Amino acid sequence: MAFVTVRAGASSALKRVKFCSPACLSSAVTTSHYATAPATKKSGQKNIVLVEGVRTPFLLSGTKYNNLMPHDLQRAAFLSLLRKTGIPKESIEYIVSGSVIAEPTTCNVAREAALCAGFSDRTPCHTVTMACISSNQAITTVMGLISSGAIDVGMAGGVEFLSDVPIRLNRKLRKLLLSANKAKTPMQKLGLLAKFRPSMLVPELPSVSEFTTKEVMGHSGDRLAAAFGVSRREQDEYALRSHTLADRASKQGLLSDIVPFSVPGDSAPVSADNGIRVSTLDQMAKLKPAFIKPHGTVTAANSSFLTDGASAALIMSEEKALAMGFKPKAYLRSFVYVAQDPKDQLLLGPAYATPAVLAKEGLNMSDIDVFEYHEAFAGQILANMKAMDSDYFAKTYMGKPAKVGCPPMEKLNLWGGSLSLGHPFGATGIRLVTTVANRLIHENKQWGLTAACAAGGHGHAMIVERYPSK
Repeated sequence: MAFVTVRAGASSALKRVKFCSPACLSSAVTTSHYATAPATKKSGQKNIVLVEGVRTPFLLSGTKYNNLMPHDLQRAAFLSLLRKTGIPKESIEYIVSGSVIAEPTTCNVAREAALCAGFSDRTPCHTVTMACISSNQAITTVMGLISSGAIDVGMAGGVEFLSDVPIRLNRKLRKLLLSANKAKTPMQKLGLLAKFRPSMLVPELPSVSEFTTKEVMGHSGDRLAAAFGVSRREQDEYALRSHTLADRASKQGLLSDIVPFSVPGDSAPVSADNGIRVSTLDQMAKLKPAFIKPHGTVTAANSSFLTDGASAALIMSEEKALAMGFKPKAYLRSFVYVAQDPKDQLLLGPAYATPAVLAKEGLNMSDIDVFEYHEAFAGQILANMKAMDSDYFAKTYMGKPAKVGCPPMEKLNLWGGSLSLGHPFGATGIRLVTTVANRLIHENKQWGLTAACAAGGHGHAMIVERYPSK
């Protein structure tokens, strides 16, 4: 048991709180086989289904995908989804992609990838951005279009390409160059030249910190782990678990959402993620803190890494899917988006979103068979577990009468997670939803839940229900 300090919001005072390690991190649990009839749709609402989800292999930035562009990866995911399902391009009525760091020449990457993939120029496409839950937003946007009756068939995508990010000219130099366009006389041009300084040649690198708080996410993760009493050892153990499970799932062929990608100029296609590293706790303990030095606990080994990759999902109304001869994988049920103070609760989105989505669907934590939570940092996910398992946190910061509890480890991220598989910001959400659907089928279970944190203090959660086998 540890005494820790947690702050609920920017205006609230710091309080000394007592948290216990959640029982779900070590408790055994038994579950029954999937035998319950699927939930019926609510009156007046359409059942919306996930037909299939795919992704490119997720690769460490600066490796095999180094010479590509974002639309290349998204295009590959779109085409892979078409090949895997056999659906004609003409049947796709709308495409939405999620992405975070935009390539300026293809800022609406959904549209450019679709055109390069051979979709009709009459197929509308747009791109959304919501940090690490961007492709979750793409999924729910397509769901909204289907629910409203605007479409019956949509494609959601997500892509991130961090091997080549936009690096801007110095702002002073940008202003000078823009002024040069208006200069007409030689004297005006010479006057601008006189304003030039060598310091203007220093470029502006993309910021890795939150705009409003100026804090790097890893620094926030370190503070969060400390606030909830998550030790360095616990973080390393969780990270090792993630890599070990991902390695096992990969070798057993369970990561069936991966579709090989042929990199131009390479003889053999890329067919697997390349960030999985099964190490030892002793080796991990040798790494120095990455953000808060020298006493921080977040390191390169217990953090997700910069990743390139893309994903895509085929989403339809149930009626349309059946009419076209498809066997859906899952129903996409209730979802929520939440937002908290980005300074002190930047990464606590899952702790808020999980009870909200369970209440919306009328379920309890014990009803869920499969959990897939985004792993930004090991400390982040363990802190969320402790928050969900704390009556004090529930009552004080969420206004709930009691804790919701947290996912048993026996049900959580059993095929690895973002720490091991990789985290292309814009593509992870579709991986989470597809993995839940695939695990429900593999484990013969009914209910799944995905949850993720995101920059800006955002969070998201969704309930997924396995489509009945009959």
